[in-house]
Amino acid sequence: MKVTTHIEKNKGKTLFSLEILPPLKGQNINSLYEILDPVTEFSPAFIDVTFHREEYEYREVKGGLLERRVVKRRPGTVGICAAIQSRYKIDAVPHLLCGGFTKAETEDALIDLSFLGFDNIVALRGDAIKSEVYFTPETGGNTYALDLVRQISAMNRGEYLEESIQGEGSDFCIGVAGYPEKHLEAPSIESDIHFLKKKVEAGAEYVVTQMFFDNEKYFSFVERCRQEGINVPIIPGLKPLSTIKQLNQIPQRFKVDIPDDLVREVIKAKSPESVKEIGLEWCINQSRELIRRGAPVLHFFSNSRTESICRIAASIF
Repeated sequence: MKVTTHIEKNKGKTLFSLEILPPLKGQNINSLYEILDPVTEFSPAFIDVTFHREEYEYREVKGGLLERRVVKRRPGTVGICAAIQSRYKIDAVPHLLCGGFTKAETEDALIDLSFLGFDNIVALRGDAIKSEVYFTPETGGNTYALDLVRQISAMNRGEYLEESIQGEGSDFCIGVAGYPEKHLEAPSIESDIHFLKKKVEAGAEYVVTQMFFDNEKYFSFVERCRQEGINVPIIPGLKPLSTIKQLNQIPQRFKVDIPDDLVREVIKAKSPESVKEIGLEWCINQSRELIRRGAPVLHFFSNSRTESICRIAASIF
């Protein structure tokens, strides 16, 4: 079922969803089931599965030369989505990136996803890999998420890269990312919303936000989007703070502010367990306010750790 259909059928009640990472290379599917079995008891409407690009390592070989080797530590997004739908009868949403794909490879991936019966795709540009200073698209690939949305929308209309092909259209519901505190590469929030609107005009049907810890950032973002004519569902993305290191890591990596009240409480904590409890309680309070004010879905970034998310879900759903 499409994410938008889930929202429509729930008639204003807030749904629950989460995002997981594929297991590291070398782990089997049971490592994923172990973390999903408990959380599926709370009936998530859908589960997103992230996609991770190939990365490169340079290893020294005989003669002092360096050999480039491809390393992909989290393969299996499509297979994991298929396994989730088969085992749990819950809609799985694969992420699809610009990075690492030519447009022809993207088209082939879309055909595979359509044949497998997936109803939803999250279209993302993707981040720069470790060997890049800035994101670099594949030669012959999509440069921006907007370009990827346009290609998926064209596939939905039955339009292929080869104009001579006259085929049936797919029927993907397209999700995209939104940034209540702006994307780290955007010059301003106004610019960010401008390009978000273009993605919606190109065919995106819902937005999932980056994590935030101050609900007013989300409410302000939604209001500004509505003022600009972006009227699709905007799903808040949430992550419970779990370690004191995240006070520095999250702002540095994601350019997300952490409220002073939360920072003070975490700094005063006397143990790692206390930090987790503070982060958990903060996220529960965020969730309750978001539900009161009509958020369509609460979407949790799990990092493939679901114990805290299970506790949050037990408190609010």
